[in-house]
Amino acid sequence: MDAITFFFMLLESLIQYVQPVGDVLDEEKHLRMELRGKRLERKRIRLEQQVELINLKQSGGAWGDLLCFALQPGQVWAFAGLLVLLLGLYFFWRKRSDEAENSSEGDEDHFSDNDLKWLLDERIQWPVQDLQRGCQWTTNLMDNYAVYFGHILSNSFYPVLQRAIGVGSAFEGWSPREEDVVYRVLIPMTPPRGHSFHLELDSAGQRPVRNFRVRVQLECTCRREQQAEDMLCFLHQPEEELRRNQGPSLLHTLCTGSYLDVQKTARWFYQLVRAIWPALPQSHNWHLVLLPSTRSCQFKVTNREASFRIEMLFGVRRGDSDIFVSSQQGYAGTPSTLWLESYDVAEMKFFKHIARQAPPDSLHLRCLQLFTHLQLGIGLSTYTMKTIVMHLLNTIPVSRWRRRYFLRRLGDINVNLRRCLEEKCLKHFIIGNKRLPQEIRLPLDIASAEPSNLFHHLAWYPVAHSQAMSEYRDLRRRLTSVLLNGC
Repeated sequence: MDAITFFFMLLESLIQYVQPVGDVLDEEKHLRMELRGKRLERKRIRLEQQVELINLKQSGGAWGDLLCFALQPGQVWAFAGLLVLLLGLYFFWRKRSDEAENSSEGDEDHFSDNDLKWLLDERIQWPVQDLQRGCQWTTNLMDNYAVYFGHILSNSFYPVLQRAIGVGSAFEGWSPREEDVVYRVLIPMTPPRGHSFHLELDSAGQRPVRNFRVRVQLECTCRREQQAEDMLCFLHQPEEELRRNQGPSLLHTLCTGSYLDVQKTARWFYQLVRAIWPALPQSHNWHLVLLPSTRSCQFKVTNREASFRIEMLFGVRRGDSDIFVSSQQGYAGTPSTLWLESYDVAEMKFFKHIARQAPPDSLHLRCLQLFTHLQLGIGLSTYTMKTIVMHLLNTIPVSRWRRRYFLRRLGDINVNLRRCLEEKCLKHFIIGNKRLPQEIRLPLDIASAEPSNLFHHLAWYPVAHSQAMSEYRDLRRRLTSVLLNGC
């Protein structure tokens, strides 16, 4: 064994059997130490490869076998310099490890920009689509559709469609998936002439998701008729005259009985989207493909360079608030006359509020994106992770979500998720929250209600709780694996 290999193996043994940092470190410190150990391992492998290269070069000469006894003076000093460099790297790492263990508030500073760049850019896979570009493209498309909606429906007795509101993860600035991002919009509907909408809470509905029915009622328009408006009163004109001179009321088109039907409304949206598409400027360069759905209108638009998947939800606003009853997907077998209470607009406005206050290097969306991506296929819901992060964003100052706090915030999310699962309690973020930004408007019953528990089922079903804890452990292992080994 030559001298260089002997001394390198000695140093390798010193590094390999380092005393472990104490078990009292919190989640963030554990992640920090594991990441540093991983980077040191990569450096060690590179140095070992360099030593092997030196050995290969020296083995060609007859004097190579006598290297450890007959090093020339220049080679001795070069070898000594290499050994000092390696030992310096080792003791520098030990010093940094001790500092990470003993520090508290200041240890974020030890996670250098190079460490973060290596972690964020090389080890974690992020969505390949430009979400901002996709949201802007979708908004432009919806605005073009809105113009034609207005023209076509102006003299009809179908719902009046308002400007689409971007909701969901893409419009909040994140996405759990690397590809197939869904750009979701909510289109508010108001009643047509001679009609009114009345929201009725379903008696069987329970929080955290309440169900409503939209009762459609005919209103007298005799006064308008007397004012020479081109409309007959549905209540007081003979049915024969109405059939002969006026289109059917909403009750006879999109309703089942007296209630607005989600599935009939979805089919109506599909007809509108298909009929209007050829008139839009986007149709010249893009191809439209309608996708099946019973409670929304979904489609994909593609060209040679890009593809966007869009879902159009529709709903009725509760008063002048940011809460809607919408066509979003419910439980299996949801009746077509049930509309789910939706907090999508309020949650989107919360993320916009945070974005306006956050520093340019804030990683709050990346934290959320990472956790929601990791839970795919495990069983924990995306909405659970989103709720955890929203609660943390509402309590931790936005300045503490900057790059250098990345691992600490990941630790916060992990610890809060585990605590909520152990306590079987995760409070809904919108319902009963007294700390929401003033710009988010809530109905009185939502603002004054006790926050509902998203984990209420875990308290009733021990098997479900055991399964959730198992899923959490899987998620924790995935997180460690991604940070150390990449996706």
